[in-house]
Amino acid sequence: MPGYFDHNATTPLHPVARDAWLKASERHWQNPSGLYREAAETKHRLEEARERLGELLGCEPQRIVFTSGATEANNAVLRMLAAKLPGDSTVFTSCMEHPSVQVPLRATFGKRVREVPSLPDTSLDWEAFATALQPQSQRPALVTIMAANNECGTLLPWQQIALACREAGVRFHCDATQWIGKMPAMQLGECDYITGSAHKFGGPKGIGFLVLRSEDESLGLLIGGPQEEGRRAGTENYPSIGAMVTVLETLTPTLESVSVKQKEFREKFETEICQAIPGTKIVGQNAERLWNTSMLILPRHDHRKWLARLSQQGFAVSTGSACSAGHDGASQVLQAIGATPEEMKRVLRISSGWETCEEEWHGLLAAILRVRDSLDG
Repeated sequence: MPGYFDHNATTPLHPVARDAWLKASERHWQNPSGLYREAAETKHRLEEARERLGELLGCEPQRIVFTSGATEANNAVLRMLAAKLPGDSTVFTSCMEHPSVQVPLRATFGKRVREVPSLPDTSLDWEAFATALQPQSQRPALVTIMAANNECGTLLPWQQIALACREAGVRFHCDATQWIGKMPAMQLGECDYITGSAHKFGGPKGIGFLVLRSEDESLGLLIGGPQEEGRRAGTENYPSIGAMVTVLETLTPTLESVSVKQKEFREKFETEICQAIPGTKIVGQNAERLWNTSMLILPRHDHRKWLARLSQQGFAVSTGSACSAGHDGASQVLQAIGATPEEMKRVLRISSGWETCEEEWHGLLAAILRVRDSLDG
């Protein structure tokens, strides 16, 4: 749809994903666990897709477990580690994680969770994190920090975190849901655990993956059958898996050029809206961000009014995370950087796509100004 600026919530199905899904559904719909020839062919293609995904992520394919999405994968890995790690072990996490990490983390580790603070620009307080991993400190048994924030787009230094954790002998889980499909993913295999979801980068809903630390690691996510090497029971959804991998293969070579172009569009939009509506703030403006994300704190009017009237103008934006678990739906990011309750009520998150054109950005700006005039009137 034209005017769609909520790609961090979900994305339209990419044409190559649609084609891959349709072909697989017509030709390779059989149960991969079957013993007949056609089932064996579907199993072969399933394993081939696992290998292709492993190449894209820079990890051994045997480490990959296909899931229904990142929420399932995050829950699974945290519950597995809570059962495996010593009962007194602590966990370090950022204060801006997605609810699908935050909520199960609190449910499984409770008061043993420690949050690494964010700086005012929304970036991770690296000094505080590095200090916590020093030998004289009470080192955590697990670190779970996202690769890119879903609300403001801030990029977290996951490669540095992975290296620091490896040197300290600490397990590292990275929720890379917003990173994959927007940023180069080849080095993600350096993390012990990775989670991702297809619908964030043009794939089908209901499919994602978890990368484990080792191919021999027992997960026990769902029990009942031998699928996924006994780590997740249930018939694998090959058509969706194939579509997910195909679209990621399609996007990966284009990311450098797409990021340059889309970042230019976004930065021009941010400059113009701050000039047109004095008092507008860009959350994380001075931090490294995803090329598609702009989180605005507008100087007046409730964000629900902005959202509703922009929708009437044909533009889809959001007020933050679609899965926000903050108090009264409050933004995790804004809580982390100490925004006031009033500021939290004036937030719009804008997230473009790979093919969003400059005219759409211009159209969004014009619509925001029209809505401003109507609300002020």
